[in-house]
Amino acid sequence: MASTGKALTDGSHRSSQVDPLAALRTPDDPPWDVYLTGTVFLDIIFTGLDSAPVRGTESWARGMGSSPGGVANMATALARLGLRTSLAAAFGDDHYGEYCWDALEQGEGIDLSPSRTVPGWHSPVTVSMAYEGERTMVSHGHEPPPEEPSHPSPTTRTRPPAGADLPPCPPRARAAVASLTPGRSAPWIARAVRAGARIFGDVGWDDTGAWDLAALPDLRHCEAFLPNAQEAMRYTGTDCPRAAAHALTEHVPVAVVTLGAEGAYAVDRRTGETASVPAIDVEALDPTGAGDVFVAGFVTGTLAGWPLADRLAFAGLTAALSVQEFGGSLSAPGWTEIAGWWRTVQSVEGQDPAALRRYAFLADVVPEEPVRPWPLRRAVPTIGFRRSA
Repeated sequence: MASTGKALTDGSHRSSQVDPLAALRTPDDPPWDVYLTGTVFLDIIFTGLDSAPVRGTESWARGMGSSPGGVANMATALARLGLRTSLAAAFGDDHYGEYCWDALEQGEGIDLSPSRTVPGWHSPVTVSMAYEGERTMVSHGHEPPPEEPSHPSPTTRTRPPAGADLPPCPPRARAAVASLTPGRSAPWIARAVRAGARIFGDVGWDDTGAWDLAALPDLRHCEAFLPNAQEAMRYTGTDCPRAAAHALTEHVPVAVVTLGAEGAYAVDRRTGETASVPAIDVEALDPTGAGDVFVAGFVTGTLAGWPLADRLAFAGLTAALSVQEFGGSLSAPGWTEIAGWWRTVQSVEGQDPAALRRYAFLADVVPEEPVRPWPLRRAVPTIGFRRSA
């Protein structure tokens, strides 16, 4: 999206119009498909830079966008794929926090009942600069003060009365996405597993340099583990991403290793399945949040019961569509864009039949009639525009 200053669309949430779990739902289901928790940032993204900023000079970006970031990237991606998503996070009581809360709750229909607004705490902020297919980020923020769970709306600033029944945390859900941190265990993960949730774990760079799987105690709770190639090889001591994926299945049932421009590779220890899917070649505007969108696509396919190769292909497709828009959370594709891509590639002359067969499973998911557009929010240069009535 070009930096045009166009105001956000009306924030009223619209259904994604495709429920990938429709055939599986029963009255006894958990209220949520996916639960996650983490830090919400306000992301400010500069793109259209020809190179990295040079010390002592001023650089001008041809494009700019603002959107909720951090864990909001994953939450939005899940919700836009039709999964009922619940998020626990702290929000500042500044304008940034109000904007992020509104974008997630009103704009995306994400459940924020486990979340809280922290008086006097400013929202964490990340400035991201995208250039040459990569990005550089600068972040600032502080840990929110510990506080008993409470769930005020940032618009009303009211808290539940003393003794009021609060929703369980984590709430019952089919699945949960957890970011694993070396040397640290998150008690909520074990509680979620006991309540029947399937855990999908991702991980960041190990700043300690130890790269010890034993330092990820919550990995034992995971249904699937989704590192990138460098992370997977360092954790397993291998020199090949595919070998790393097989080695990881000694610790987790399903290992998915992302390979950047080469796509992704996955192994399922229980079924013996392996899958390798090449990346879709697209012109990338901003890679922010593409990894989160990939995980969301894989979670969606897993909960829908798709074969491993279909899950991997769908995850790669959603990530490829996301990098063509500004921002992490608001670049996530919905079913309108997925359907549009599928219809478009089938009409391209000279299309590789094998590539089309790889995505033929979409024919059973995407409606035969064009999906009615719904207002996907996109990142805009300035937050706080007045909305049209």
